[in-house]
Amino acid sequence: MKTIEFDEKCPSCNGTGLYVGMAERDGYAVVCGNCKGSGKHHFTHTYEEFEKREEREGIRKVVQTNPGICLGGNYNFGGMSYYDWKEGKPFMIGMEMRLYTCPAWWYQSADYKKKPEWKECGWGGSFSGCKHFSTKSICWAKWDKEFNK
Repeated sequence: MKTIEFDEKCPSCNGTGLYVGMAERDGYAVVCGNCKGSGKHHFTHTYEEFEKREEREGIRKVVQTNPGICLGGNYNFGGMSYYDWKEGKPFMIGMEMRLYTCPAWWYQSADYKKKPEWKECGWGGSFSGCKHFSTKSICWAKWDKEFNK
């Protein structure tokens, strides 16, 4: 174990010793609870030096990102085997969560540079609310044609 320690300007009060938050108004302040009014914060971080990526028990599949869906069971959420991920294999086209997301929803989280900006993407608040979401396989075919060059 290693430890880093140093004194820093208190990040809560910017070194003033006084805290002004949303409840302190009209010239009122409170003594900063982080530094107790000193303006100085003693930072301590204890850590273990990184040697190698550790094994994780009980994992079968690894998905590149999760756009907000509960994952589990024997459903096809895309991804790759834990073994392939451990071996350093990259995520490839087709490993997306295609049965549950559209290309815009998936790539907003996975790789924003690949998120399509199609005029017909009229999701209006939630991707699953898009009028094309029920036929998202068509959107994936279009994405494959445009982005999988």
